Amino acid sequence: MGFVLLDDFTLAAFGGMVDVLRLAADRGGRSRQINAAWRVMSVHGEPRRSSCGVTLSPLVALGNPADFDYIAVCGGNDYMNDHVEPALLEFLHAAASRGVRLLGVCTGTFTIARAGLADGRDVCVHWNVLDEFRQQFPASRPGVDQIFVDEGDLITCAGSTAAIDMGLYLVNRHCGADKARQAMRHMMLQEMRAPKVPQPHFHSELPVVHDLRVRQAIKFIMERLDDPPRLEVIARFVGVSMRQLERAFDSALSMSPYTFQRQLRLRYAKWLLSETDMPVTRIAIDCGFSDGAHFSRDFASVYGSSPTTFRRGARSSRQVEAATVATTTPAD
Repeated sequence: MGFVLLDDFTLAAFGGMVDVLRLAADRGGRSRQINAAWRVMSVHGEPRRSSCGVTLSPLVALGNPADFDYIAVCGGNDYMNDHVEPALLEFLHAAASRGVRLLGVCTGTFTIARAGLADGRDVCVHWNVLDEFRQQFPASRPGVDQIFVDEGDLITCAGSTAAIDMGLYLVNRHCGADKARQAMRHMMLQEMRAPKVPQPHFHSELPVVHDLRVRQAIKFIMERLDDPPRLEVIARFVGVSMRQLERAFDSALSMSPYTFQRQLRLRYAKWLLSETDMPVTRIAIDCGFSDGAHFSRDFASVYGSSPTTFRRGARSSRQVEAATVATTTPAD
């Protein structure tokens, strides 16, 4: 695997994925490239600074893409920069033409899309950059309903810890389940998440919002789900009056900022009830409710059942689905 680091790349995503390969490649964490091999590259071999400030150097120049089975493009905070160096564009096109599979790690998918290699394709992006990706690449089909998407010759992930799961997925494919488990034990992980595990995002099903003020407000609200900001605080963050913010939300979403914030918190609670074993009281606090009784009333008013009843039903549905898959999937 060749890792191509971009400016401001996310260290956790790159580090997690390359460590999966390292731990699967050799026994005892000795890092010999036996079962898997990797090379860390950049355009012209230049140093690359991560988004947290750590710089990697020296790096290897891009070289021949035919040397690799996979090329992972690792992005981060530089995704709004629409310039891609010609040498990198040439490298990615050469890789695609030779059947080398491309991996979009974090916002590395933006660069793959800028090369025109994601047009008409389903891609996975982090929920925090969905709007920007949609605007920049209308010919692609970005999604935030799972942590990574495998399109055969193009695999894209949301970034952060999802890169670890994508790495384990590839190790399991090429080196076997025992090597994937070996890496998981070293990384103190209990299991590998499947591609279709949902991202913890809570603004899905919203229409595309073109008003920059509303988009900025939505991001601010999402960052503070456990501590809901007052209307005047949101307005100050965006740089408008409270009345202007209310009018903007009504025009863009046909609801007030308060209603949107409440729906988002309840959607987050619904996700936590379905996907985690967190106690209901803890979920209430994490979703910004003052107590469990307040949370239960609000949740029941929207979803028609108490949080406990909803969780019980969600678990029963998953068990039925798992049993159905087990009985319909042919044995190897």
